[in-house]
Amino acid sequence: MNLKDPRYSKFALTREMMETVQVVRNFDPGQTKDVTKKIRSSGKLFLTGEGSSRIFPAKNAIRKALRWKAGIQIHTDGSRQSSQYDLSDFAVFCASNSGRTKEIVTLAKKLAAGGNRGVFGLTANPQTPLEEACSRTFVLKCGWEQAVAATKSVVEQALFYESILWNLEGRDMKASLPGLSEAVEKALTVEIDPKILSAAVRAPMIYFAGYNDGAAEELTLKTNEITRRKSDFLEGTYAVHGIEEVMDPEDVVFVIDPIDEETGKFQEVLVKGVGLTVIAIADRETPFPTLRVPAAGDYSSYVYLCAGWNLLVEIGLAAGIDLDKPRRARKVGNEFMG
Repeated sequence: MNLKDPRYSKFALTREMMETVQVVRNFDPGQTKDVTKKIRSSGKLFLTGEGSSRIFPAKNAIRKALRWKAGIQIHTDGSRQSSQYDLSDFAVFCASNSGRTKEIVTLAKKLAAGGNRGVFGLTANPQTPLEEACSRTFVLKCGWEQAVAATKSVVEQALFYESILWNLEGRDMKASLPGLSEAVEKALTVEIDPKILSAAVRAPMIYFAGYNDGAAEELTLKTNEITRRKSDFLEGTYAVHGIEEVMDPEDVVFVIDPIDEETGKFQEVLVKGVGLTVIAIADRETPFPTLRVPAAGDYSSYVYLCAGWNLLVEIGLAAGIDLDKPRRARKVGNEFMG
């Protein structure tokens, strides 16, 4: 992806993807210090929302909290399912870029009516129905996105939730951030091997496999929105536990940060068995054709996500798709009208 080339720069989607670099560079982890104190007293944090506002931001935070053995429980589910839970003693973050998503506004109102004073909003717009329902609402600095497929907001939401975790653990997030913007920029602009692109463009089905931290799952959603191709997320080793029965040799599986102990099984079942192409997105060489990205330590999932965006843009352009105008997908999936 290269914004100096009008083939890319004419699309709001690609411009907003590249704005992610500045979003990372300008992110202030100190903005959550006050709310972190309230979350610490609860010891339980629930992150909810719909689609891109939840998948990567919430699951990335959960994986990191578990890896760090953090002293807080973090959970997530969609708004309607979450409304069936007793969240009275949780701090709850309700995320909606528009601030008008019906499912999340309804949940926030229900929690507030039940007496939960720890319901917080996270949105890209001020003065919304979500803000009216929450005890306090934070507005993202990235601004409202024009493209249907959310990009820069996803990264800022994830950084926002991460900053809560870093503050809770007494870690200096600000000191750890400087290298991330450069790594993200490299991932967004890295040249895609023509063989990788060719395999993806002709694939009837594009799968993403990897950790359940939201990166591969979010790329699955973006595949639908950006390339108009069918896609599926295969968590962990799901790719080699039955679904191979219906896979096609023309399909492609992208494995995000493959686990070394699992690569042999993927080769045996998918490459040799099905005869399809497995491609890795990783910061190191792997047994598969690999889209290499910079190492980013604690922030590697962001870099993998951005490399995936880059890949999907190239697939979409190669297929002659207008990246800004999906036929059916909408910016606000189900708008609150009350």
